[in-house]
Amino acid sequence: MAAKPEGSVEEKLRALYDLQLIDSRVDEIRNVRGELPLEVEDLEDEVLGLKTRMDKLKSDVETINFEITAKKNLIEESKTLIKKYAEQQKNVRNSREFNSLSKEVEFQELEIQLAEKNIKEFKVQIEQKKEVVASTKEVLGEREAHLKHKKGELDAILSETEKEESTLLKKSEEFEAKIDDRLIKAYKRIRHNVKNGLAVVPIERGASGGSFFTIPPQVQVEIASRKKIITDEHSGRILVDPTLAEEESEKMNKLFKKI
Repeated sequence: MAAKPEGSVEEKLRALYDLQLIDSRVDEIRNVRGELPLEVEDLEDEVLGLKTRMDKLKSDVETINFEITAKKNLIEESKTLIKKYAEQQKNVRNSREFNSLSKEVEFQELEIQLAEKNIKEFKVQIEQKKEVVASTKEVLGEREAHLKHKKGELDAILSETEKEESTLLKKSEEFEAKIDDRLIKAYKRIRHNVKNGLAVVPIERGASGGSFFTIPPQVQVEIASRKKIITDEHSGRILVDPTLAEEESEKMNKLFKKI
């Protein structure tokens, strides 16, 4: 791996601030997308869940219909047996055989009653499941429409920003390569620890950018001299003077317009 150029402190500060401007631009693009990707993902999961539920309900209805058919077949078989036993009763030799056949007829009649009861219960279950299918289908339609709308929003944003973000990320890598590893590690650590991702900030009205804590005049003079890397004692951010910040902002804005 090639060694990174040392450069002066001023060159390091300019490179760091340039890197910050690029990364902040990427942050802006991602903020525009906001929670949309997660919303789309959640909606996709919800739609998939509703479809799975619909499939399960339809499968349940098919199973119940199969059970109804089985019970209807059982009823027909019982009716056939009842006729058979009734015919046999005409030819019995004694009361014991007659009573035995009567018990068989009674048993088959009970089987028919139970099967008819089961069929009624199954039909109630089917109606209940059909109601759930109808309500689920309605919700599914709403969620699919919402998903389509959100996907359209996301696709529109992506088409506008994806190319710019990709180019900026490559630029970020290029600018990182100009800065020594120690500073890059410090820069990334600070970016991770602050809410707005600003690790390198200019002095604004005598204070660190975005802070209300005034920086002593002597420290401001040191920062303006660009002889060493100075951090804000309150936030830990790396500080640059307003002139350097303005110069680099103008330079980077020209770069952004070309992307």
